Amino acid sequence: MDLLTTNNVWMMICTALVFFMHLGFGLLEIGLTRQKNTLNILFKNVFIITVGLLLYCLVGFNLMYPGFEEGSVGLFGFAGFGLDSPLTAEGALDLTYSEGYTYWTDFLFQGMFAATAATIVSGAVAERIKIGPFMFFTILYVGLVYPIAGSWKWGGGFLQTLETPFYDFAGSTLVHSVGGWAALVAVCLLGARIGKFKDGKIQAIPGHNIPLATAGVLILWLGWFGFNGGSVLSADPALTSLTLVTTCLAAAAGGVVAAFVSAIRYRNLDLTMFLNGILGGLVGITAGADQMSPTDAIIIGAVAGAIIVFAVSMIDRLKLDDPVGAIAVHLVCGIWGTLAVGLFGALAGWDQFVSQFIGVASYAAICIVSSYIIIFALKKTVGIRVSEREELEGLDGYEHGMDAYPDFRINEH
Repeated sequence: MDLLTTNNVWMMICTALVFFMHLGFGLLEIGLTRQKNTLNILFKNVFIITVGLLLYCLVGFNLMYPGFEEGSVGLFGFAGFGLDSPLTAEGALDLTYSEGYTYWTDFLFQGMFAATAATIVSGAVAERIKIGPFMFFTILYVGLVYPIAGSWKWGGGFLQTLETPFYDFAGSTLVHSVGGWAALVAVCLLGARIGKFKDGKIQAIPGHNIPLATAGVLILWLGWFGFNGGSVLSADPALTSLTLVTTCLAAAAGGVVAAFVSAIRYRNLDLTMFLNGILGGLVGITAGADQMSPTDAIIIGAVAGAIIVFAVSMIDRLKLDDPVGAIAVHLVCGIWGTLAVGLFGALAGWDQFVSQFIGVASYAAICIVSSYIIIFALKKTVGIRVSEREELEGLDGYEHGMDAYPDFRINEH
């Protein structure tokens, strides 16, 4: 096969792996929450990927890659609605779009990323948000906020044109923190689940199926081969192999350290903390997976694993209810991984660290402001939280009129 074909096939495989991650997110979220809300969570996840792709086709792709003109501030651009066929003057498909992939492959690969931001929010607000307002939030956040924010770096915007360009290889900030900031805002405005905090004390609300949650994490780890491996944007053997090695080592280190620190702190072997440690390591390495040595990757993943344990505890102490640990994993570890690019690997240096900090602050600003405006407006108009009765009896029956497990129903009040 010629080089373009080889690269394009690899990119399409990576696209499929990133798509597969949405199953992982779904299984993780339903596993860590209660049986009575299973259908509601799965519905949201299916809605996100389907509507996300349509929105990315209609407006998102051209918002994210507008082709900023020289001298532009690099904050906002729009190349038009829909997708244009990249044809030559003779009417044949133009294969000079990129050395690594075709126009269509680029759209589909990037579209898979776009939906992930809202999926992160879905887990954090599980079990008490009205599905209608959540769907409306998804449309605005995936359709407008994510691609505009993404254009600041990946679309050639102002963060890319800094004297020392901000660096985010596969999205510790551009994907994970973008979702994480919105999740934090949503949790603050939504409030905790009934029974999570009693008399000032934190109460554990166990998930109904930890085996499913475990399967979800392992599927996500597999999907990260496409998430990070595809971000090489070619099938370059050396760089792709290094990226996959650093990705896996960071995940392994994150899981082991999270389990170890959790065992010391709480005197038990908590599988859910182990699982979130793996995810924290994956999120942490994502910003610089192609720039790190194996040793750097282990350190970054290990720090992320330790961060998870303390971040989950801190979020609980702040009386914020995040059923799946999305804020700790995607926001806190996303920030850590982004800053780590300035501390480890080929790009390490003070100038790079400052640029990384500017990038983190810029995304915090747009995500906090935009998500607050959207969710607060919904709260004050249609309301964002289900009634107490609906929450206690489960969203599956009220929102969807059915049970996920009709032959096996337990009391989960």
